[in-house]
Amino acid sequence: MSALEIPLIQSLLNIPIISRIRRNHGLEHATLHIISKRYPGRRMGGYSNARGFWLIGDIPTEAVQECVDEALRRLRNGEHNLAVHPNCGTNFAIAGTLAGIAGVIGMWRAGPRKRDKLERLPLVATLATLAIIVARPFGLAAQKHITTSGLQGGLEITEIIPKLKAHRIITRG
Repeated sequence: MSALEIPLIQSLLNIPIISRIRRNHGLEHATLHIISKRYPGRRMGGYSNARGFWLIGDIPTEAVQECVDEALRRLRNGEHNLAVHPNCGTNFAIAGTLAGIAGVIGMWRAGPRKRDKLERLPLVATLATLAIIVARPFGLAAQKHITTSGLQGGLEITEIIPKLKAHRIITRG
């Protein structure tokens, strides 16, 4: 059962502001995928909200416009996989949370002395590493079903504003 099949989650994801953020987040990821193909090795990042998204990186404005337009077109043509990105903060948040829980479990009932805790470090490191490995598919699934959307609906780009080594992409719909 996916998150979209759980009625409460489905109703939350359909709240207009959340839907906008998810669609902008998906468009941000799709744009980053396309930019990374055109500018391999270029460091890029993004941040989405209800008004649109930011692209952080040294990319010419004309190229940003072309990539955003292509991303929107490709998402509308069914390439919804572009909405999921391996370097999304969702992945990092899930990995960090699971690694933290693994650390707590590893230290559970460790004795009061510092030595007791130090002796647990190999176990904690092993559990945290396993948690990070296990987190990868969960992060991708969370993006696909919760934090992004490849279904763009009536979303459209209204403005691209260059700012130093970043661009603010404003959307509506």
